[in-house]
Order: sequence, then C-alpha cells, then structure tokens
Amino acid sequence: MKSKEFRELMEKSTSELDTVLKDKKAELFNLRFQLATGQLQNTSAIAACKRDIARVKTVIRQREAQA
Repeated sequence: MKSKEFRELMEKSTSELDTVLKDKKAELFNLRFQLATGQLQNTSAIAACKRDIARVKTVIRQREAQA
C-alpha cells in the first residue's frame, strides 16, 4: 500500500475501514493457510498484508483519539 492508498484510507468512513480490516484479516488467514500447505509462492505477501492491517488500525486509532 503506497502513500496514495493510505490517503484514500484517511478519506473512508469508520464503517468502511472496518470492512477493509475484515477483508485484510481474511486475506492474511488465506495467505497463512497457503503457506502451511506449501502453495504460497510469494512469501512477502504475508508481510505486506500485515503492514496493510497495521495501517488500517492506525487510521481507526487516530480517529478514536480525536473523538
């Protein structure tokens, strides 16, 4: 996720961010499952997905702190 995508996250509503977070967690689960079964080709995708989850959580936390 690049800074442009991060700016797009900042523009989303809290409910949209919750949806994105749920989708990213499901993606991470699938990546871990593929890793365990030996089907994952790009292992760096797991780290990238974790970073995306952290970015979404950061935006959510920033909004909680402002409220």
